[in-house]
Amino acid sequence: MLHRAIRGSFERFVGILIEHHAGRLPLWLAPVQTVVATITNAADDYGCRVHDALAAAGLRTTLDLRNEKIGYKVREHSVAKVPVIVVVGAKEAEAGTVALRRLGGDTQESVALAKVVTRLRHEAAGPLGHG
Repeated sequence: MLHRAIRGSFERFVGILIEHHAGRLPLWLAPVQTVVATITNAADDYGCRVHDALAAAGLRTTLDLRNEKIGYKVREHSVAKVPVIVVVGAKEAEAGTVALRRLGGDTQESVALAKVVTRLRHEAAGPLGHG
């Protein structure tokens, strides 16, 4: 039998994929791969630089500069199932690092910005190396 509804089969495939991953898509497949969230308004400039560096590396990233508590921002982006949340504050700006939080993880690691960009770009390339 020849199936002529290509869009319908594609939609079913995407539905199965989302259901299989419970909405927690791998970094290479997620529509928004990273969110840069600032702790205070004093870190907004550094947050913009981090966002620009991630975007220049080809990552699909957004910037959250809202005047909200960081716990609220992390919770909100976790519920949205963003795979990586990059948290920046005054301490990170001074050291040139970021605090990296993974979806589903309760811990964060402090990593140099250049290393994060390289690591996430490689991970976002996906299983076939095309990112």
